[in-house]
Amino acid sequence: MTNAIIDAHQHFWDPDAAVGSDARGHDWLSGRFQPIRRRFSPEELRPALEADGVSATILVQTLNSLDETREFLRIAEATDFVAGVVGWVDLTDPAVRDTLARLRDGPGGRWLVGVRHLLQDEADPAWILRPDVRSGLQAVAEAGLVYDLLGDTRHLPAMVRIAAEMPHLRFVLDHIAKPDIAGQVMEPWRGLVTQLAAQREHVWCKLSGLITEADWTQWKPADLLPYVEHALSEFGVARCMFGTDWPVCLVAGSYRDVVAALGVALADLDAVERARIMGGSAVEAYRLPHHHPGR
Repeated sequence: MTNAIIDAHQHFWDPDAAVGSDARGHDWLSGRFQPIRRRFSPEELRPALEADGVSATILVQTLNSLDETREFLRIAEATDFVAGVVGWVDLTDPAVRDTLARLRDGPGGRWLVGVRHLLQDEADPAWILRPDVRSGLQAVAEAGLVYDLLGDTRHLPAMVRIAAEMPHLRFVLDHIAKPDIAGQVMEPWRGLVTQLAAQREHVWCKLSGLITEADWTQWKPADLLPYVEHALSEFGVARCMFGTDWPVCLVAGSYRDVVAALGVALADLDAVERARIMGGSAVEAYRLPHHHPGR
């Protein structure tokens, strides 16, 4: 599996089937994102994976919802290419350890490899530093899971601090913290990423979600290069991984466009280095279970 191409960041959703709080969680699928307000399923993703030689994916939460996490674990159990799930639990809940245990003991629980919270939806950019959240992160660490960091430049100072204070927890930075690629803005994002990458032994970085931060209609691979190059220089090849952020990426380009753009950015690397980014780093960071045994 270490030589496989693994898309370390993709989603499924069906906003029209969601009810209650799950339905409200899909409110962002409006305005410019209205074109992707529809069902996205494993059957739709499979042809794109096959066309680009991607053999496995990590399915990542989109809602702060245990129901969605349980659904994603069931999907992983039934879908040969889903190699792991990054789900959601309420980190502020004193019973979060029990919740994690129930998820892992439930249907598809063996595919739970990480946890994520929608930090970008919190009013406080330092939310992750709250004592009750820290307690939840400790439970994630004790469970041997990864915590995915989702946010932008505003959230990086708190990310830097929590990573420094919790060296026993593996962190993965999603979408290189969403720099303003459309505006070609580098600072303070660049300096803060350098600080986060100093925690190199237990923090990884996803080279994902980039075309969505660029100009949707006019972006070109060269626009992404300064950001990818900085992430690679600071985290190193061994701590960077490929992800598409499908289907969010579809507002700006196809699955193949994302793969091709990253290929341009990695063109100067040798085959071993590219293999690390395209699969090996995800296996190491998430400690991925092997492909579904017996299938």
